[in-house]
Amino acid sequence: MSDDDLDLAFENAEDRGRWRHAKKKGGKGRTFLAFTLVLLLLGALGGVGYIGFDKVRGYFAVEDFAGPGNGEVAIEVKSGNTATDIANTLYKAGVVKSAAAFVDAAKDNPKSKDIQVGSYLLKKEMKAADALTMLLDLKNKNVNKVTIPEGIISLQIFDRLSKATGIPVDDFKTAAKNPQKLGVPALWFKRKDGKKVNTSDIEGFLYPATYEIPKNATAESVLKLIIKNFNAEMEQLDFVNQVAKLDVKISPYEALVAASIAQVEALLPEDMGPVARVLYNRAYTGNFPCSCLQLDSTVNYWLRISGKDAKASENLLASELHDPKNPYRYDVKGMAVGPISSPGEVALKGAIEAPKSDYYFFVTVDKKGSMAYGKTNDDHEKNKQIACKNGIPIC
Repeated sequence: MSDDDLDLAFENAEDRGRWRHAKKKGGKGRTFLAFTLVLLLLGALGGVGYIGFDKVRGYFAVEDFAGPGNGEVAIEVKSGNTATDIANTLYKAGVVKSAAAFVDAAKDNPKSKDIQVGSYLLKKEMKAADALTMLLDLKNKNVNKVTIPEGIISLQIFDRLSKATGIPVDDFKTAAKNPQKLGVPALWFKRKDGKKVNTSDIEGFLYPATYEIPKNATAESVLKLIIKNFNAEMEQLDFVNQVAKLDVKISPYEALVAASIAQVEALLPEDMGPVARVLYNRAYTGNFPCSCLQLDSTVNYWLRISGKDAKASENLLASELHDPKNPYRYDVKGMAVGPISSPGEVALKGAIEAPKSDYYFFVTVDKKGSMAYGKTNDDHEKNKQIACKNGIPIC
């Protein structure tokens, strides 16, 4: 190593920004100190000796690969990582020739602060600036993206997750049998109406969103990721506390059930709250005959989870509507025994902000999805006639 090389090593070890533009004075003194520093480091390595010299030198010398790199390597950017942290990760993985080269590249690129947390696929032996560019391009994230839309059921979600990740559907079904283990708080499995909650039912807790799933994920880790998002969204909505402020005495779980039904029944955002109120009026006021929901959507949910196809309202048989084996049947008293879909933010807000009314009926009356409401069965029949005239097949 020449004196100039040792000068550079020392300057980078001390403070590169400070020494970069300094005039060379007392070069030999600095060379001696740098040489001593390197010897001390090598001494600390003991028996490794000169075999480890290149690794030590890589932390102090601003060396860079010419690129363009080869192969493939997964790099993890963790929350709170600084440019130096990322640089060291890249150096250890063989992506860059020196940590300092990446730090320099980050200093020269103002967009470096936009690197997002996650796993990325990079190449080995890359030019530091190119490695930075790849980290800034979200196309290089080492993830599978999957979108869970509002209103679908858990079986459909498992199918989407399986297609995106390659994990068998049965693995998701097995992992889903213990929602509390996946992170659903125990408070969600309580009701105030006396009905028992199925603690192995994950329906309603798989929050609709687009997820980035690590490629080495398991069914359990994927579901935990989704449940974590559910918990975060519920906290942001202050859902539990807002339920306590409703004029009907229900649990958060019962409100979640109402939101899941409103998500399926209402086609327009403005109808989510009014539909939820009709559900509350039917199930809890005692002013609706049988205090039951009388909804085709709950019956269809049972058909689907039983391996059958859902049916249009006009095609449902009386034996299906009133099947005694169906806990979601047409005439079961009170709120449904569990959620029938994955409700999104608008439906959840509707459930906790349901505007007061004395409506007990609703029906879609046009192809835009507009809803009409009625206080009595006569009102409801009139609204159904309007729907039929508008081409809605319910007559």
